[in-house]
Amino acid sequence: MSLNYNQRLAVFEQQSQSLEGFGRGVEREALRVTPDGGLSQSGHPDAFGSALCHGTITTDYAESLLEFITPVAKNVDQLFAYLNDVHHYAAKNLENNETLWPISMPCFINNEDSVELAQFGSSNAGKMKTAYREGLKNRYGSMMQVIAGVHYNFSFPEIFWETWAEVNQSPLTGKDAKSAGYMGLIRNYLRFGWAIPYLFGASPAICKSFLQGKKTTFKFKKTGLGTVYLPYATSLRMSDLGYTSSAQSSLDICYNSLENYLASVRKALTQKNPEFVDLGIKDDDKYIQLNDNVLQIENELYASIRAKRVQKEGETPLQALNARGIEYVEIRSLDVNPFSSVGITEEQVNFLDLFLTWCAITPSEDITTSQSKHFSENFNKIVTEGRQPNLMLEIDGTEQNVTAWGDWLTGQLKELAVVMDKKTAEQRYHDAITHIAPRFAEPELTSSARILNFIKESNSDNGVLALDLSKSYKKQLIAQDYQIWSDAFFENEKTVSEQKQKKIEASDDLDFDGYLQRYFLNAQKK
Repeated sequence: MSLNYNQRLAVFEQQSQSLEGFGRGVEREALRVTPDGGLSQSGHPDAFGSALCHGTITTDYAESLLEFITPVAKNVDQLFAYLNDVHHYAAKNLENNETLWPISMPCFINNEDSVELAQFGSSNAGKMKTAYREGLKNRYGSMMQVIAGVHYNFSFPEIFWETWAEVNQSPLTGKDAKSAGYMGLIRNYLRFGWAIPYLFGASPAICKSFLQGKKTTFKFKKTGLGTVYLPYATSLRMSDLGYTSSAQSSLDICYNSLENYLASVRKALTQKNPEFVDLGIKDDDKYIQLNDNVLQIENELYASIRAKRVQKEGETPLQALNARGIEYVEIRSLDVNPFSSVGITEEQVNFLDLFLTWCAITPSEDITTSQSKHFSENFNKIVTEGRQPNLMLEIDGTEQNVTAWGDWLTGQLKELAVVMDKKTAEQRYHDAITHIAPRFAEPELTSSARILNFIKESNSDNGVLALDLSKSYKKQLIAQDYQIWSDAFFENEKTVSEQKQKKIEASDDLDFDGYLQRYFLNAQKK
């Protein structure tokens, strides 16, 4: 008979060393903007080296959308030392008095043509990255290319899985146990992950220039000169206006096992989409998109959480997962925190560690197709109207309002926090849940409400607040000292990354068409 949550927690309390040594990493995206708050039209800053090969500073979808990547950190202090150092270097080396936009939704954009896609050089690998982004632009529009987020990467230590196998009474060992455990975590995240945009969503308002050419049924209200908002929204970034793709709404991605997941994503990679077929693949010699399938490549699957494994050279993400199992999970539903100079706070990380551990320990039944769609509907409710009084959510047969769900979840997390804090002199997890939990009952304490209240009370614009913060944060970041790295480290990274790019460009043995043909033939292999 399967152990319930309290019985499982008791086992982990006896083996509390299982809850130490988490792996953590952050990928923070940030738009480069001009001194007057416009979208940067300049290329990737020279000091940042090769966007294709640099280990800590690259670009995401657009040339102006920077992405800062930390190594795996074994404690929270180390993680934020990495984050602060890369932001310090970036702030010092931005060109043309540019600053980093501190919110998820973009600044004023005159028209879609002003969004330049990220450029990665003349190698086939670099061209493929840009061609993929061309496909995204033609499928979903250029505005999607300038939305910023924060991705949180999280893994458990090996010893955790020994205890996990014990409490789940599972015969699985090694990579099979880990993969099954991470899939269970993901299923519970699909059930309860709405809590993340509810608590930390920070994009209830957008510049109305973002809506140009978009059809929407949202009933926006206006404030300032050019800001529109939804009164109870938490994260428009995660709505149909942002990362969520309506073209993928028919996909039935299954998370009941790693094998199910791999099979359902492979299907999406070969399934034609009539709208994308009509686009065509090439216009003369220029690629419009890589192919006309629902997903061009695995990365196009928009999800609030992903199963991940570091890839070897020549591997696709699915091949890496199939060969060696799940290594970590990537949380993708975090907005950039405008109240932090690095886009995320230590308190948020502590809460995420607590919440993800709870997701892994808590029993996690399989999810049917109808349940999966329903959990997506819950998530969409939260991002567009999450602070609406008495908003109801139904989860696994129980329906109650957000406050009641939050109260229940808080009780569970506080019990776990006691166990996770047990071996330290700090109360890191207790303090995080104690400070954050009141937001469930008092939505005016959430990040989205705080931002919206500032804009409405000052009859100002989203962009005014963001530009002021960006300039303040730049001064703050420049003034601080390095904690781990140094100028010499980043100067070496620049040189090494540029050398790597040149080597890749010199080693191409096929033209681009041949390269893509070989890539997709290889991708069909398991």
